Amino acid sequence: MSTRDILIVTDVQNDFCPGGALAVREGDLIVPVINGIMDRFHRVAATQDWHPKHHASFASNHPGKRPFEQMNLGGIDQTLWPDHCVAGTGGAGFHPGLHHDRFDIIVRKGTNPAVDSYSAFRENDKKTKTGLDGYLASIGAERVFFCGLATDYCVFYSVMDAVSFGFTALVIIDACRGIDVPGGSIERSIRDMKRKGVRIIESKDL
Repeated sequence: MSTRDILIVTDVQNDFCPGGALAVREGDLIVPVINGIMDRFHRVAATQDWHPKHHASFASNHPGKRPFEQMNLGGIDQTLWPDHCVAGTGGAGFHPGLHHDRFDIIVRKGTNPAVDSYSAFRENDKKTKTGLDGYLASIGAERVFFCGLATDYCVFYSVMDAVSFGFTALVIIDACRGIDVPGGSIERSIRDMKRKGVRIIESKDL
């Protein structure tokens, strides 16, 4: 691996793993895969959902609404979620088996109570940046490798933004798991990423 290659570990948090508030099926199974590949990279970045408890994406903050229903929030189509990854709670913490001491930088997202943030690069308003693109540019990153949770949401949106910011993006698919809500969204996400020139690889290919 080159010093211009960087790994981004996306949202491997307790609430997204089995037993969590918004559990991704088999989400914990990627932890040993990620631990096994981090030492291949000169730098590793991580993202962390970090929501205020009154976040607009939580169904509980909209009377009469239920998790996974859709609504419009400020002109943005929004899936409503169970309360998850509330800042400072155990659910927002990284999975205990993840070697998070290996992270060079942690990007916390979803902190604005009015706007959700799937992508590691910018909020769902497509305007407000997290600063990750500037960090990557400052260290001369060229290829960005993605893993984590969930394939069809935060990984997908992060990958698509990475391409739009001019980086070469690769997804380590056996180090990802998806929600698949609505059904078929994992397959559609992979297809859309490939159409953008994103390479889908496995950890053994590194």
